[in-house]
Amino acid sequence: MEKQSAARGEPIRILVVEDDRPLANFVKQALESEQYAVDLARNGEDAQSLVGEANFDLVILDLGLPKIDGWEVLIHIRNQKPSLPVLILTGRAEVEDRVKGLDLGADDYLAKPFSLSELSARVRALLRRSPNRLNIVLRVEDLELDRAERVVKRAGRRIDLTPHEFALLEYLMRNAGRPVTRAMIIEHAWNFSIDTLTNVVEVYINYLRKKVDQDFERKLIHTIRSVGYQLGGDEEPDATA
Repeated sequence: MEKQSAARGEPIRILVVEDDRPLANFVKQALESEQYAVDLARNGEDAQSLVGEANFDLVILDLGLPKIDGWEVLIHIRNQKPSLPVLILTGRAEVEDRVKGLDLGADDYLAKPFSLSELSARVRALLRRSPNRLNIVLRVEDLELDRAERVVKRAGRRIDLTPHEFALLEYLMRNAGRPVTRAMIIEHAWNFSIDTLTNVVEVYINYLRKKVDQDFERKLIHTIRSVGYQLGGDEEPDATA
C-alpha cells in the first residue's frame, strides 16, 4: 500500500535523495512498510527535477550527492517550496555541518549511522508539524485515522490495527462514501500482485469490522452488492455480508 500528497487527501509521499543504492533501497523499503509512498532520487539533479514535478510531503536528503550536492538541493527546495519539510540524512556529523544545514532551511538533521526507529520517529514528528497536518488526519463520522502517528480512534477509543488493516482502512477512508472494488483495494491499498479471486480482501474486511464496527450500533463498513465495499454513507441491503 502507499500512504498522492497529504494535502490532496492522498497517500503521504516521501522523496528519498540518496546516491548509495543499497542504503536508498533499505530506507525505501522501511518507509514503505509503514505505508508511505516513496520515490528515490540518486543525484541532486534528479532530486531538483522531482521536487518541481511532484507533490511531496517530506524530503529525506543526503548531502554528498553527484551532479549537484545536497546543499544546493536544499537551497533549491527552500526557494521553490519553502514549507516542504526536509530531513537531512548524512554521514557528516560535525557540528558545523549541522548548523549549516539548519541555517539553510533543513527542518531536521540526522547523522549516519542511524536507527530506523529514530528515522521513523523523526519523520512522524516532521509530518505533525507540516502545514498539511489537518489533511493527514482523516475523519469519517466518529472514526479518526492519523496517518502520521499511525493511530486510529472511534468515538475517542483507540483501535489497534495491523499494518495491512491500517492500509485497508486508510484507503476506505480516503474514498469515503464511494464504493471500491476488491481489485482496487489490492492494487492501491496493498500494492499486491495477487489473484483478485482469492478471499484476502474479504478476510481483512471482516477483521476491520470486528475492530471498527462490532461494538458500535452505527456500522461504517458496508458491502456494496456486485461491486465491493464502501466506508460511510447509507447501508446497502447486504451491508453485513
